[in-house]
Amino acid sequence: MSVSGSTLLAGVMGWPISHSLSPLLHGYWLREHNIDGVYVPLPVAPSNLEHGLRALPRVGFRGVNLTVPHKEAALSMMDTVSDVARRIGAINTVFVSDDGSLSGTNTDAHGFIENLRLNAPTWQKNGGAAVVLGAGGAARAVVAALIDAQVSEVFLLNRTVEKAEQLAQAIGGPIKVVNWDDRDEAIGNAMLLVNATTLGMVNQPKLEVSLSALPKMAIVNDLVYAPLETELLRTARQMGMQTVDGLGMLLHQAVPGFEGWFGKRPDVTDGLRNVVLKTT
Repeated sequence: MSVSGSTLLAGVMGWPISHSLSPLLHGYWLREHNIDGVYVPLPVAPSNLEHGLRALPRVGFRGVNLTVPHKEAALSMMDTVSDVARRIGAINTVFVSDDGSLSGTNTDAHGFIENLRLNAPTWQKNGGAAVVLGAGGAARAVVAALIDAQVSEVFLLNRTVEKAEQLAQAIGGPIKVVNWDDRDEAIGNAMLLVNATTLGMVNQPKLEVSLSALPKMAIVNDLVYAPLETELLRTARQMGMQTVDGLGMLLHQAVPGFEGWFGKRPDVTDGLRNVVLKTT
């Protein structure tokens, strides 16, 4: 890789940052499209976040992704914030304008819905409600995406019910908060089930849930991608249900940022998936 005075610069800020797969994704696309650009990891401590963001236009960066723990803190540091980012309460993508101002958005909702549409193209035709497990940052993006897609109703369940109620109030729309202990019964209302918790992830507790009441035509989407096929997805597949893994959301959420910084809209391909899977 060579760097010239015209090289386009972007990156990802986090603390720590070594875990991020973003340099791998964007590096793949830069090579695929033969773009004179680089995408670098930027370890920025929380106390230095605003300084780091405000330095971007001064050192020629076109923008950055943000990962933990910066997504929520960055909201107050932007010159403009997109509606979806404000509703979700977090920013994961920053663009530097020609005048040096910073605009922030959240592409997680886009990543979720694009992955779902690509891998389960019948989901909207099926109609019916969605059940979302979790109330963290990923769940907020999922619920916002579903409401924007005009899903008839979202049943939201979280182990801490107050957090689910706060999410429902922030996003708005036809969201019904249900007690976590009632999840098996709530699933019977769904044509789409989304696990937006870390339960079932490697080194995390198991997701205890029964799919017996879930309609056979329902779609099951687990945002966990380590392992790629979680126990939830394996059980759903064995019961004959359509399943969608979580890796696609990660890949699709990166598309708008790349297009904005490097001027080319990339495709999420099997080749990209395979490269990422080798590192997870």
